[in-house]
Order: sequence, then structure tokens, then C-alpha cells
Amino acid sequence: MTDNLDCPTGKPGKQWTGVEKQLWFEQQGIKRSYQDEVISQIELLSPHYDVVQYGALTLDEKRYPLFALKSENWQADKKTVLVTGGVHGYETSGVQGALRFLQNEVGNHVSNYSDFFNLIVVPCVSPWGYETINRWNNQAIDPNRSFYNNSPAQESAALMTFIKSLDVDICVHVDLHETTDTDNTVFRPALAARDAIEQKNWNIPDGFYLVGNTLNPQEKFQLAIIKKVEQVTHIAPADESGKLIGVDLSQFGVINYAGKELGLCMSLTDANYVTTTEVYPDSPKVNDENCIVAQVAAVSGALEFAMKEDR
Repeated sequence: MTDNLDCPTGKPGKQWTGVEKQLWFEQQGIKRSYQDEVISQIELLSPHYDVVQYGALTLDEKRYPLFALKSENWQADKKTVLVTGGVHGYETSGVQGALRFLQNEVGNHVSNYSDFFNLIVVPCVSPWGYETINRWNNQAIDPNRSFYNNSPAQESAALMTFIKSLDVDICVHVDLHETTDTDNTVFRPALAARDAIEQKNWNIPDGFYLVGNTLNPQEKFQLAIIKKVEQVTHIAPADESGKLIGVDLSQFGVINYAGKELGLCMSLTDANYVTTTEVYPDSPKVNDENCIVAQVAAVSGALEFAMKEDR
């Protein structure tokens, strides 16, 4: 169990106000560069994709522009796929996996999915979170609990507005995430402090797993992704209670969440095929490269399934 004493901000048993949130913000520091690690890669990809700036964070509009990349030769008769990364900025392989997927498409290393689909890729939804290695945004709001009307999270609101403005039917949405040891050591103590609600620690799964949508689980789709990913990395086994992060398994390596009710990014569209990936970068069995490759494999598995079902 964790309590407010595990987080240096605020007083035990008292919810944060704007004062505590500002104090928490001031305690955060820049640990890596969004420009060097993300924008520079987007610039290299720009000859091959339409790069759209769909907004910027008011915290620093020059430093934190928000980018999406779209298929250069958009065709109305193709189905549309959405890939999102970095909704939680600290989940590195989601951001780098989205970029690697695009790089692979340019190099045609595996299969040119853009021959079959219109692609929309948003590599880093939360750039301040990426730079400070945070789950929350600068206002201590979790963007991945904020995908609903009148969202208080700029990152979520901007992405929702952008996707709506495209006015396209999206058939597949893959949202790239990680589950890390810091979920227990940093995030959940901070959540307990912010909300003055005791939080149970999760049993962090050792390996890759998926989160489907309770209302539309698409079990064959999830299985196809698991089969693809297990070719490059290990799938998380259930804990001693037969669960992953406290949730009953839907099938091996898959749990389901109520996406819309929780305001998750997976509820962003009405896509028939939706999944959230979860990579475990702290496992002794993996390294940074393996985590990125696993994210790319998940996207590939999703698209290969959709292509097969469309035939």
C-alpha cells in the first residue's frame, strides 16, 4: 500500500489544490530533449509524409508543438489507421516505436502498409511529459484519463479536436504504452497524494501485454497481435491471482478496460479494432531496442489482421 507520505508534495489526507500542483510542477526537471529525440526524427520523415502541426502546449508553444504524420498520397477509398504514442510522456518505447514504424514504412523493411491503408501517426501526444519523464502533464493531469468532452488536459483536447477535424472513419487504432516499475515507486504515490486516496501497488507484469476495450474486445484481433509480438519479445504471464495489474485475463496476455468510461485514448475513435499496448522496459529480459521492436510488431500485427479481415 502507498499513502501521501510517499510523495513529497502536499499534506497527508488533503487533496491537492492549485498551490500543491504548482509546487509539484516546480519540482519537475527537463531530463531529455523533445527537439533532439522526436522533432528531429519527424523532420527526417517529412519528405515521405504530410507533417501536420495540430497544436502546441501553451506552457511553451515554441518548445512543445504537437505533430501528426499522415500518408502523403491520401486516398479516399482506403481504410484509415491511427497510431498514437507518448500519451504518457514517460513511456519511451511508445514514442520511439511510433517513429520506428514510420521509418520502416519508408525503408519498406517488412511490408508497405501504406499501400493498403491511409496512415495517421501521432508519435508524442505529451511532449512536456516526454522531456520530464512524467505520466502527468504540467498541471498534474493524466492525459490518458482525459479523453472526454471539455477535457482539462491540453494534450487530450488537442488530439480529439484534430482527429475530429479529419472527418474520416478510422478502422484500427493502436495506442502505444508501457508499464514500468515507476508506476509503483513514483506514479501511484503521487496519485495517492494528489487525490488523498490510498492506492494499492500493482504487481508489475514482466513482459508485454495488451489492453482491449471491454465493450468491443475483438479477441481474435488481440490474439493476432500477441502472436506477432511473441516473435520478438516475451508475453507477460498472469500473477498468482491469475491477473495482470489487478485485472482478470481475457486471454493470454490480454486484459480489458472500459475505455470510454475511464477517458482512455483507446476511446478516441469509433474504430472497430482497438488496442493499447503495454511494454515492460524494466525487465532483465529486454533492452530499449527490444521494447521499440515490440511496439512496431504490435502495430504490424494489428494491420496484418485488419488486411486479412478485409479480404
